[in-house]
Amino acid sequence: MPTALASAYTQPVTPIYTPERPLRVAVIGSGPSGVYAAEALLKQTDVPAEVDVYDRLPTPYGLVRYGVAPDHLTIKSVTKGFEKTLADPRVRFLGNVEFGTDLTHEEALAHYDAVLYAVGASSDRRLGIPGEDLAGSMSATEFVAWYNGHPDAAARELLLHASGVAVVGVGNVALDVSRILAKTTQELHRSDIAAHALTALDSSPVQDIWILGRRGPAQAAFTTKELREFGELSDAEPVVIPTEIALTDAEEAAITDNTKKKNVEVLREFAAHEPEDKPRRVHLRFLVSPVEILDDGHGRVGGLKVERNRLDENGNAVGTGEYEVLPAQMVLRSVGYRGVALPGVPFDEKRGVIPNAEGRVEGRAGEYTAGWIKRGPSGVVGTNRKDATDTVAHLLADAKAGALPGAAQSTREAVDALLASKGVHVYTFADWQVLDAHELAEGKTLGRPRAKVVHREAMLGLRRG
Repeated sequence: MPTALASAYTQPVTPIYTPERPLRVAVIGSGPSGVYAAEALLKQTDVPAEVDVYDRLPTPYGLVRYGVAPDHLTIKSVTKGFEKTLADPRVRFLGNVEFGTDLTHEEALAHYDAVLYAVGASSDRRLGIPGEDLAGSMSATEFVAWYNGHPDAAARELLLHASGVAVVGVGNVALDVSRILAKTTQELHRSDIAAHALTALDSSPVQDIWILGRRGPAQAAFTTKELREFGELSDAEPVVIPTEIALTDAEEAAITDNTKKKNVEVLREFAAHEPEDKPRRVHLRFLVSPVEILDDGHGRVGGLKVERNRLDENGNAVGTGEYEVLPAQMVLRSVGYRGVALPGVPFDEKRGVIPNAEGRVEGRAGEYTAGWIKRGPSGVVGTNRKDATDTVAHLLADAKAGALPGAAQSTREAVDALLASKGVHVYTFADWQVLDAHELAEGKTLGRPRAKVVHREAMLGLRRG
């Protein structure tokens, strides 16, 4: 931080914000981090504040709506608290507004005293192996967006022709996509999975799903609750090769994390389980790395070549030179999310985050960040609450110290006029409530928890009258 700016953060001055001239904050992104940041600004009483929460989509809640597995409805109940925050008169939701075009970086700084970026990590990491761009090879991120009804993916024609699917990665997202592929239509009917995905999965010929980890069971990142679900599926059973989960006494003694201990126990239960001859199998494989996605001769995935590994003395996976080919016609990579740069905002290409010091964007007074775009893709939904609250604490400290640049056009009316001049059709929280009520009513008619509207134009057609 430059010396002049550092002194501004610590120099005591009289706060300038009042109920008549509140601190104006723009939050870019309406997922958990963004809404938690707005909540933290509302809960404090030191600085009167108004918050505008932006999203490029008409719908709020980000990863909770479009990332959380559709059959994990309990996790989605967190939106009840989000609703309370976005319904507060001191907060506005401005959906269908693209940062960088509808609202540029310069325009945001001109209209707000502080700007907080909470856009998550919408991209993914690649495997870096031959054949990765064949038809039928994609990221788990894309697949999740498709079955969750994300407007960017809903129009995609995803033909689930594969009888074998390989899922590379051993985190909860890898387990989510595998579980969705393994479930019956009857099981999925109780979820809020998008209708087009439910139809496609109903005719899916999938019989074998391989979940692939390059290291051993003690290094897997998934949680025990998600792992146990594979033993509760009506038409699919878990398959584990005992030798791939075998641990030496020293390796077992080195496991200090309780979740990982329980994971090993569950995997051993799966390995000892007598096969039930169910029509689908979920193979939980360890100590294997993908080395090439094979072409079927028509530009599509025809198989996945994997190399068997061993762990060295440091716990790193080392190839053994032994290979096998999995008869997969679809490959989903799930090896990590990655942040995407925002126009005009600094970005660390190597780490995939906005460079920051405890949430303060490096070298930028009045700019902040929270969530995955701040720290990288780690933690669960609730992790973002403390993360966002910590960032807001620094923002407020800077506001009280007089360290914020101050907005030249600091009113809601000025923002509205700017967006109107660009022909932006802002989707408000009241509009979202109309859409939300419509989805719930349609779902009730179908005997489902929700029937998602998945196309942007259809969403925009449902508004408060």
